[in-house]
Amino acid sequence: MRWSTMHIPTLREDPAEAGAPSHRLLLRAGYIRQLMAGHYSLLPLAVRVRLKVIGIIREEMNAIGAQEILMPVMHPADPWLRSGRWELMGEAMFRLRDRKGADLALGMTHEEIVATLATELTSYRELPQMWYQFQTKLRDEARPKAGLMRTREFTMKDSYSFDLDAAGLDTSFDLHHKAYTRSFERLGIPAIPVEASNGTMGGSDSTEFVCPSETGEDDIIRCPDCGYAANREKATSALTPVDPALDAAAARPAPQRFDTPGVRTIDDLASGHDAPADRQLKTLVYVLDGQLTLVLVRGDHALQEQKLIDATGAATVRPAAADEIVAALGAAPGSLGAVGVTALPVIADPAVRGRSGMVTGANTDDVHVRGVDVARDITVGQWADLRTAEAGEPCIRCGQPLEVVKGIEVGHIFKLGYKFADAMDLSVSGPDGKPVKPIMGSYGIGVERAMAAIIEVHHDDRGIVWPAAVAPFEAVVVVAQQDDAGVAEAGEQVYRRLLDAGVDTIIDDRPVRAGVKFSDAELVGIPFRVTIGKRGLAAGTAELTDRATGETVAVPLDDVPERVRKTVAHAISGQS
Repeated sequence: MRWSTMHIPTLREDPAEAGAPSHRLLLRAGYIRQLMAGHYSLLPLAVRVRLKVIGIIREEMNAIGAQEILMPVMHPADPWLRSGRWELMGEAMFRLRDRKGADLALGMTHEEIVATLATELTSYRELPQMWYQFQTKLRDEARPKAGLMRTREFTMKDSYSFDLDAAGLDTSFDLHHKAYTRSFERLGIPAIPVEASNGTMGGSDSTEFVCPSETGEDDIIRCPDCGYAANREKATSALTPVDPALDAAAARPAPQRFDTPGVRTIDDLASGHDAPADRQLKTLVYVLDGQLTLVLVRGDHALQEQKLIDATGAATVRPAAADEIVAALGAAPGSLGAVGVTALPVIADPAVRGRSGMVTGANTDDVHVRGVDVARDITVGQWADLRTAEAGEPCIRCGQPLEVVKGIEVGHIFKLGYKFADAMDLSVSGPDGKPVKPIMGSYGIGVERAMAAIIEVHHDDRGIVWPAAVAPFEAVVVVAQQDDAGVAEAGEQVYRRLLDAGVDTIIDDRPVRAGVKFSDAELVGIPFRVTIGKRGLAAGTAELTDRATGETVAVPLDDVPERVRKTVAHAISGQS
């Protein structure tokens, strides 16, 4: 490859629309160009990186015995209707109709389709199976942002496992966990496995792989002492023990009403009416699958909505509108409570279980009640962890203070269970001849998002610093004086010899100043630069520069190919 003929449209200034380092540098270094919000063209350099990322992931998937397939991007509505996710996916799913009027979808993911494919499995002897693909996914993101980090069109490596029983699923899940760990190590992504919610995927356990980064959108709650880690939607913490004497002192034989004019918030009630936030019952009203539901958390705690979804299994969830609340409870938000409410279901967080002497709304505007005994005065139909864990709270495992870390989700693995096997009537003949439903797992890595995450971790003020395993080229030969025939010829010879030695190399043969070439090589992020110039030629040497460290050494011309080959090999093996 020659820089003079390759399309590498570098920019001298940072694009105004780019905020995240990966977005800014991918644009500046000539890797991507935006077509419209959430849709990018990958230019030649980006395609080379993408193929190397795919190659590493493919090697690790093959190593655990997974088989590569390829499924369609466009899907009929029927499998999605059967799984219940045609409606559940909501506006995030691109839908269309063909000329015959049939409803179609552009695939966000492929659980329904792979389960349909697996209906051809007939016997337990064919299990386990692990199938994977690299395929385009399309999601109508409300707010695509940060370049390749959150797009509407992207490549995913998604794989699926089919096992005879839960123990088999555990094995497939563990194999994927190890393959992902190994993949991210080789890609140069310091991914942390964390507990996560299954969300719309259904099933039981899931693990998210998160790359720590200030530009990330995930909040990871972790314990630096014992290693506990979970994303914000799943994380929990230990509750500080309640002093029974304080509860007893605030208790009443029955709830007592008191006027609270103008009180609308937890802070209003705490500051003006001797009701600290941790002694308040916060009453939220949600509509779960069409059913108005009261949700109770302690006043100083925040509801984690995904936990509510996970606990109830609701397909559609939204906060109730003000008119719905008034019609059902007789008061507006700010004066709501669950005392004496029996006509609506109540779900509550364990932090309020067994509490007495509590304060909550009276379901009369500008009136609250104190002395509430939760067990005596409120009919709780379901208890579930609903609160958001926060930094500084005790770790659920060891009691040490938790910390919050920003991160980028780069992979997610799920134990799906039987949801899609049930939906698609998937079964095989078991050892006793009776039908058995295979249990499924689902596992994903976003390819372009992984590319962005690598840059978020590996860059400096001069540009990208690609790890050697995924760089578009392992080395660049810079001809310092292209107009000097002797220097240009020497550069060509070194370039050819590097290619012969198996080093993935580009030569910068442009008729521009050496400083421009150096700046572009650093911006693009090629790991090793070999500079051929008049002074070095006179001494019979070339300069070898490490992009990551900036270290430059003189290498005899005859030794350059082998020296660079070994240096690249060492860099790649160091990552793996």
